[in-house]
Amino acid sequence: MEVQETRVQTDRVLTIPNVLSMARLAGVPLFLWLILLPEFGGPKADGWALLVLALSGVSDYLDGKLARRWNQISNLGRILDPAADRLYILSTIVGLTWRGILPLWLTGALLARDLILLVMVGILRRHGYPPPQVNFLGKAATFNLMYAFPLLLLSDGTGWLPQLAAIFGWAFAGWGTTLYWWAGTLYVVQVRRLVKADTGAD
Repeated sequence: MEVQETRVQTDRVLTIPNVLSMARLAGVPLFLWLILLPEFGGPKADGWALLVLALSGVSDYLDGKLARRWNQISNLGRILDPAADRLYILSTIVGLTWRGILPLWLTGALLARDLILLVMVGILRRHGYPPPQVNFLGKAATFNLMYAFPLLLLSDGTGWLPQLAAIFGWAFAGWGTTLYWWAGTLYVVQVRRLVKADTGAD
């Protein structure tokens, strides 16, 4: 597995980084509702959805930075941070696919990767290991996708701005999906090595 965090981890719950992560999680259903509002006869609210997504990105940056700077790294934070990332990605995939902006093949590729990771986490738990920490490639993939999705949402329109957003949005989506699967493959390799070592297999 990757190098472990050297700072002290605690069981504290009410830390500023954790509160930021909880607020980010609370924004997930709001974000999905804003994306899907036009599909249920409501007005288009993509601007508000983009604002919620932008705020989630800011909080994602702040909770990790503050946790390290103020030595408030916690076991709960290690769960909340990646959970919020995954849920925002999942809600965006669902919303953009429902809107017809994201093709089904890309949706399937992203969801299949998460399903494989879920199976890996189950295997690790069965052998007494915690879930793998997010590595650099995983973070890079998430950042690319978090750039791609707002741009693809912005591309749902006419004019030069949506066209430009589509170009950059698909570029980020391509890189993000590639890195997403690359990071997932590394997780599978890491899990396989741990399980082999644990069972004493050759």
